Amino acid sequence: MKLLKTTVYVGPNIYEHMPLIRMTVDMGRFEGRSIRSFGADLIDGLLDVMPTLKFETTSAGDNLLEMMQDSDDFQLGELMARLALFLQRRAAATVSRARAIETDERGVIDVLFGYDSRDIGIRAGDVARLTILELIDPIPEEKFDIAAEIEDFVDYAVSHTLGPSSTALVNAADERGIPWFRLNNDSLIQLGHGKYQKRIEAALSCHTSLIGFDIAKDKEFCLKLLGDLGLPVPLQYYARNKTDAVEAAKDIGYPVVVKPIDGNHGRGVSLNLKTATEVREAFALAKEEGNGVVVEEMIEGLDHRLLVIDGKLVAAAKRVPAHVIGDGKSTVGELVDEVNRDPRRGMGHENMLTQIKINAGAKALLKQQKLKIDSVPDEGEEVFLRKTANLSTGGTAIDVTDIIHPENKVMAERAVKAVGLDIGGVDFLTTDISRSYREIGGGICEVNAGPGIRMHIAPSEGEPRDVGGAVIDMLYPPGEPFSIPVAALTGTNGKTTTSRMLAHILKMAGMVVGQTSTDAVKIDGTVTVKGDMTGPVAAKIVLRDPDVDIAVLETARGGIVRAGLGYKKCDVGAVLNVSADHLGLGGVDTLEDLARVKRLVVEVAEDTAVLNADNPYTLQMAAHTPAKHICYVTLNPNNPLVQEHIELGKRAIVLEQTSTGDAIVLYDHGQKIHLLWSHLIPATIDGKARHNVENAMFAAAMAYSMDLATDQIRAGLRTFDNSFYQSPGRMNVYDGNGFRVILDYGHNEAAVSAMVDLVERLDPIGKRIVCLTCPGDRRDEDAEAIARCAAGKFDTYICHMDQDLRGRAADEIPKLMRDELIRCGVTEKQIEIVPDEMDSVQLALDVAERSDLVLIFCAAVEEAWNKITHFTPQDEEEKAPVIEANGTTGKSIANGSSEFEVPEGFTLVRDERGVRLEPDV
Repeated sequence: MKLLKTTVYVGPNIYEHMPLIRMTVDMGRFEGRSIRSFGADLIDGLLDVMPTLKFETTSAGDNLLEMMQDSDDFQLGELMARLALFLQRRAAATVSRARAIETDERGVIDVLFGYDSRDIGIRAGDVARLTILELIDPIPEEKFDIAAEIEDFVDYAVSHTLGPSSTALVNAADERGIPWFRLNNDSLIQLGHGKYQKRIEAALSCHTSLIGFDIAKDKEFCLKLLGDLGLPVPLQYYARNKTDAVEAAKDIGYPVVVKPIDGNHGRGVSLNLKTATEVREAFALAKEEGNGVVVEEMIEGLDHRLLVIDGKLVAAAKRVPAHVIGDGKSTVGELVDEVNRDPRRGMGHENMLTQIKINAGAKALLKQQKLKIDSVPDEGEEVFLRKTANLSTGGTAIDVTDIIHPENKVMAERAVKAVGLDIGGVDFLTTDISRSYREIGGGICEVNAGPGIRMHIAPSEGEPRDVGGAVIDMLYPPGEPFSIPVAALTGTNGKTTTSRMLAHILKMAGMVVGQTSTDAVKIDGTVTVKGDMTGPVAAKIVLRDPDVDIAVLETARGGIVRAGLGYKKCDVGAVLNVSADHLGLGGVDTLEDLARVKRLVVEVAEDTAVLNADNPYTLQMAAHTPAKHICYVTLNPNNPLVQEHIELGKRAIVLEQTSTGDAIVLYDHGQKIHLLWSHLIPATIDGKARHNVENAMFAAAMAYSMDLATDQIRAGLRTFDNSFYQSPGRMNVYDGNGFRVILDYGHNEAAVSAMVDLVERLDPIGKRIVCLTCPGDRRDEDAEAIARCAAGKFDTYICHMDQDLRGRAADEIPKLMRDELIRCGVTEKQIEIVPDEMDSVQLALDVAERSDLVLIFCAAVEEAWNKITHFTPQDEEEKAPVIEANGTTGKSIANGSSEFEVPEGFTLVRDERGVRLEPDV
């Protein structure tokens, strides 16, 4: 069971629409073996170190132990996945989904399981694999101590996982469809996206007043403030030293309470002090826990926590200090051990209750009760181990929300408002919470900012309260937006230009756009991070930016394969096309594989899926999207499937031929809306760049689906051009050298074919020169296909290599392309091999003459553009802008067949979303 690779998917991926960890494992000689085949030793060994494993069930409700014992199909990979989940749940993670699948490589499997925390998940997978190995194939000199490793793992996980309070809050957000990100290893959480984002840290929110927080922290001033408003508070004095504390106690009258002026979780608090000696000892303890000490009146009564959120009391709990109840047989220590076996109890704040620890304070309290750790209390005798009732020291809570007296409720709400908190916990002492404090007395001990809420989420007794939901509803009242609109797009070609077009349309409409693309992340048009930013990291940069009104996320195959999506859902998802590129990389070997990867974008689209109706792979994706609307884009006005879709009143963008030229037309709800002529879009070069006409149609379709007005779409497309400034590396035209140069990043067959088609439409007077290349990590057949696209269309061919060789020899790709060009009829005399990319560009510029056309494909577009624009022709008199000759306004798309042919294995379906292809079952 050798671990070959670990992949972490941060969002929806090709396996599940949730975060997953994939561990690729070589099973070696254990390939195909069931758990049963190892006999009882394996199962017994697991139960010995993980006894509660026998209660573990799958998401389908099957008992894991029974599956291991009874099924011949349950194998080691599946067990590893299930153990990884089980271990994470030991640390209170809410994870699901576990399975193992075979790969194309014999004996190698992918083990898949969900995770909450990346590091915890990876470590869980490692411990699961090594545990199984230790039980089935131990190595004496490398002994793996399973019990110790599991204990270490749980300790690590507990310190890195979200606590119960934070978990309740994010669960409430999930229930309301509110996205969230964990911002650190503690409990700082971002809710929502972009400009609608808000932050929480346990029960502190971004709306919590700093002044209110400071008031609550200053126990002395807080009670004075409340007392000034007539609220019930104990008499209290600040003590500078032990002498002051004793004098204050005398003035107040014993018994008294001594506590830190700014403490929390009950640390340093001493109750029911009756002598000066106790006060002095308590002062020293309180001094260690805070920046000052107060002495206050001891109010008799039971400890209650009253939780107020957004000015309203939402929960009340009676808190009982850590204690055990005697059975007449067991010692105090044994009773504590029994209580700590409660699965709800964990270390610190990891679980709903906290384990009880026997410390010096507990021993002292036992002494007051005339008991020791090895004493045997009488049956039914309550033995207290803490004076304070905090859950963090092992206390329990009983829900009393339904019986609190209305006047006590109003008192708590007034107290929290007076302090100035959006979320506040009032510690209130009274003998009976169901009776008014005005009648029986009682008092507020303190008001807490960022109060713990786990006692209300899962009380020891009584009804749980949805306080997490109350916090979320305060931050996002029903109907208030929590997420910016998200438009995501993918495809083999055109996605960068389309994302730029769409971002430009939205920016022209007055929005702050967060955009990811192959060259940068841009916020409101400003580059924030340069580089290929089309993966989940880039998406999160945009979604976490507080200025962003709307997101345009270019999503590439590589990012999806490596790490999944960086977003759970999008409003509008588009797939422009699927054609051969990057095949043979990352497990994507066929066009069907590539389509399955790119389909993920529309699988998470909620409102609209925009699909290319002229591409068979994208057309079939309509069956896989949950989106409310399907919008087809077609260059063929006679596409029969689109025509029927339109007749049903559904949405489509169609390129239609008219006597004036080609028009981009929008159909929706039975209406036909002329958007604009294709030749009026600067980026289409008078409509001749057919691929950019299609890109503009996709941008229009997405913008319309995001509720932009047609005038806004027109204005955006009319002002978007293919200049290097606005769209670097995408069909940039330069006419300043006396000949025309077109620079493009095209690096696959479809992209090169589109540019060659454009060159043919331009029909220049002079020669045609092309610089051809193909990335080194592509297959030989990909390089040859690019050469075939260009064969016979140019007078001179200069073949070069990208600056990044990607494992190839410097002249390997150029020679492949030269040989294919010759096979296609190009003479050897027409071909030059110049391995270096910039040398290739320079040669093309040097041999070009007036009115020639030079088409340059390269990866280092910025360096190439600088060379093009700073080129000095040999004859300066010849340096004049080229005038295109014999140009046309473009040819209309050939009409398609009048009857749509349904591909084999598919059925044509018509329903409320329109027309689509559904795969046969």
